[in-house]
Amino acid sequence: MFYRSAVRPMLFLQDAENAHERTLELLANANGIPLRAGRRALTHSRLQTTIAGIAFPNPVGLAAGCDKNARAVAVWSHFGFGFVEVGTVTAQAQPGNPKPRVFRIPEQGALVNRLGFNNDGSEAVARRLAKMRRHTRGFVVPLGINIGKTKLVTGDDAILDDYRTSFRRLSRLADFMVVNVSSPNTPGLREWQARDKLSLLLGTLMDEARALAQKRGTRTVPLFVKISPDMNDADMVDVAEVAQELKLAGIIATNTTIGRTGSVSGVEQNGGLSGKPLRERATGVIRFLYKETQGRLPLIGVGGIASAEDAYERIRAGASLVQIYTALVYEGPMLPRHVNQGLLKLMARDGVQNIADIVGTA
Repeated sequence: MFYRSAVRPMLFLQDAENAHERTLELLANANGIPLRAGRRALTHSRLQTTIAGIAFPNPVGLAAGCDKNARAVAVWSHFGFGFVEVGTVTAQAQPGNPKPRVFRIPEQGALVNRLGFNNDGSEAVARRLAKMRRHTRGFVVPLGINIGKTKLVTGDDAILDDYRTSFRRLSRLADFMVVNVSSPNTPGLREWQARDKLSLLLGTLMDEARALAQKRGTRTVPLFVKISPDMNDADMVDVAEVAQELKLAGIIATNTTIGRTGSVSGVEQNGGLSGKPLRERATGVIRFLYKETQGRLPLIGVGGIASAEDAYERIRAGASLVQIYTALVYEGPMLPRHVNQGLLKLMARDGVQNIADIVGTA
């Protein structure tokens, strides 16, 4: 209530991106400050789950896009997140699209962004994460790193090398990696969701992961792919089949949408729409993929999750884990803690012993 009544009104007086960057700067400066929770993650025996060999203290994660450059990684667990995904990071540093490029839609609980993968580049992010890991003796919760295509890179071979460069630099620092082929704000990126191109890209990175694991004497880093909510059923079937054929760790569904139907038909800003208007479609994608893969492929649900009820619905649709970002803007930093507490209450109501027991039960 304090956030909604006092903090949010002040933040909303500022440009959306400027408010975000100032808040992130404060959190980045808090990286080295001892916090009350110490090095403990918010967890409960009923919330713990293991996906792709990774133990998650709770199923609520921070989605990519919030901490693009991994500036505040060590802080997010103190808000109740059970895992963090940073990025999208590209091989080359790039400024992104012209400003203004982030817009709030308060009446919809939504955001529109056309950022265009603005980031410091994979070399700089790798240095930052390596320094943090040395100083913090590792992070409290699992870390995922999301990688994408540098805008100016063209040609299939060059694009494959672009992704491979980021993967080589960052994978040793991640608990899992995510391949972004679904942002609507980088020209030509979504073409890589087509079956042949997707198989080529993911196959290349899986080969790279195995080679690096053998060289380093470590396990192969789990690889996820993040997809668009704007795909048709046939394309989603292709993605699911490719993911299973290549033995990916799973699929993250979904990214932002370029759709403007129903209640958001009047939204004029171009870019990816996120938040509450995406909830129904994102849930439907998870449900479709879970049935298509018969529950054999782990899914991470993201898009429009703003409450424990939303998270519970997504998990029952087939998501093993969920992520939030846009709702933080509207509900504040205590949201992940409240979602986890709400999940425990919903599970107790339904007599559920473990979060994994409700995956795909809807």
